[in-house]
Amino acid sequence: MKSLEIIGFKRANLESGELKQIREEGSVPCVVYGPAIKEQIHFYSPAILFRDLVYTPDVHMVDLNIEGTKMKAVLKDCQFHPVSDVLLHADFLAFSPDRPIKFEIPVEIVGTAPGVQKGGKLEFKTRKIAVKGLAANLPDKIRVDVSNLDLGKSFRVGEVKAEGFDILTSPNVSIISIGIPRALRGKKGE
Repeated sequence: MKSLEIIGFKRANLESGELKQIREEGSVPCVVYGPAIKEQIHFYSPAILFRDLVYTPDVHMVDLNIEGTKMKAVLKDCQFHPVSDVLLHADFLAFSPDRPIKFEIPVEIVGTAPGVQKGGKLEFKTRKIAVKGLAANLPDKIRVDVSNLDLGKSFRVGEVKAEGFDILTSPNVSIISIGIPRALRGKKGE
């Protein structure tokens, strides 16, 4: 899995006045917590460092460097301004490389479905799959080959081959299906 470095600076004052000032200076208030550290750490980081972490469909492990203290983490949650969509806050979960973590991996479609060539519509049912495993074993994306999907057929989570990690999403959940357009439904019965 890809890795990205986020450099942070500790904050001592946790009051809302300081948060406003941090945001005005172009930084994002953050917190890191988890079993890999003794207590949570509040820090801030330049907003530009989040561009390749937040505004991308890819997932990344994060190498946090908070004033010289380095740790491995994943972005657990982030809050955005409701109007301007500016990143307001980020939560990180620190983890130990030898302990499994839970993560959501994006789905990537591979191939051309025969059902689409016949006029069907490719319908995403879920774009991410929950997995658990060691960080080193987690893939960047879960590839789904749709080259065998005909009209009205689906590809389910149970059909995904997991090597080195466990899939937590129910095997009955449909990832993608080929919808039959209304115009083709009448022709099918003829």
